[in-house]
Amino acid sequence: MPDPVISIRGLRKSYGDFEAVRGIDLEVRAGEVFAFLGPNGAGKTTTVEILEGYRKRSGGEVSVLGEDPEHADRAWRERIGIVLQSCRLDPYLTVRESLELYAGYYSAPRSVAETIELVGLAGKADARTGGLSGGQQRRLDVGMALVGDPELLFLDEPTTGFDPSARRQAWETIAGLRDLGKTVFLTTHYMDEAQRLADRVTILARGQIVAAGTPDDLGDRESLPTTISYRLDGEQLSVETTTPVADLHELTGRAVAQGLELEGLEVTRPSLEDVYLSLTGEGSTE
Repeated sequence: MPDPVISIRGLRKSYGDFEAVRGIDLEVRAGEVFAFLGPNGAGKTTTVEILEGYRKRSGGEVSVLGEDPEHADRAWRERIGIVLQSCRLDPYLTVRESLELYAGYYSAPRSVAETIELVGLAGKADARTGGLSGGQQRRLDVGMALVGDPELLFLDEPTTGFDPSARRQAWETIAGLRDLGKTVFLTTHYMDEAQRLADRVTILARGQIVAAGTPDDLGDRESLPTTISYRLDGEQLSVETTTPVADLHELTGRAVAQGLELEGLEVTRPSLEDVYLSLTGEGSTE
């Protein structure tokens, strides 16, 4: 098996007496979209900044693309791309001019024309960036990170503040990065985003990893009860079950035999958001 693109062992970061990151371990494999989730103050940003080489750690071992980010050189930095939560570009430059400017910072950049095509902005190449929609702006942000032809991309909350249409456009762009063979480290607050895009998910809370796995098995979702809900004679009813197929068959069979209508019949598994709230304590009212 090839070496992981990112490897962390016992990572710690303290600010005085406060320990923001408390001995975490994780690995990110080549070519996957890896989602890093957690509430504000969980230690996500600190961890990501250590991985990007912008913050020193207090302890532990970190390897990104085979190098220690704390001591990596410019050649290493050209191998990563970073898309921040918000990027400020000159609004008077066109899409093409903006990418040409960034391409000049790299020794072996990707073709600007190819990059524009990859992020779906071919029809906006000569449009000024100040006139782009939110979704188009995010595509350009990804283009800025791609123009250096990096192996690894860090995407920080890539769709925060987007309307549903712009989010979908951004998701298409991010999913396309996997097809290019890129490895993506994604931080997000949106559970549906992680469910849609990520191959694997890790949840951080209070500086420690509380769960890791695929979006479907995270937090042992497969074994959690399924909820069957319906309305009968105007009354809303629901039942939790670990054998939903058998129980649904019995319920509907009884309803048919008695000539009853089960209005609003719905079968729902615990969502990734349910698991996240349970693991992080964000759903608690205490």
